[in-house]
Amino acid sequence: MFQDMSKALNQSMGPFKELVNIQTKMLEELTRQQMACTKACIDATVAQTRQMQECSSPDELIKLQRDYAKQLEESLKEANDNNMKALNSACESVEQLANDSFDVFAPKT
Repeated sequence: MFQDMSKALNQSMGPFKELVNIQTKMLEELTRQQMACTKACIDATVAQTRQMQECSSPDELIKLQRDYAKQLEESLKEANDNNMKALNSACESVEQLANDSFDVFAPKT
């Protein structure tokens, strides 16, 4: 009897465990992407600081600032795109999990 209750509890907790796994994977991916974005921004800032020392005219400085802004914009856009992919993937996984869980109670005919 105890084994049956334990088995039933484990089966009923299965979707919850899967939900936690989906969320954990999503957060790990988002964290990895944010770290990569932060590193790219820091690297761009360091490179820009080094290049500023070599500027000899206002025009060079303006071009450098434009290039720097463009590089940051590209890094942030890429991070945003990757974040949205991770979120959409997690959303699809949660929807599939919910559908599968409901199918146990009300199978499709």
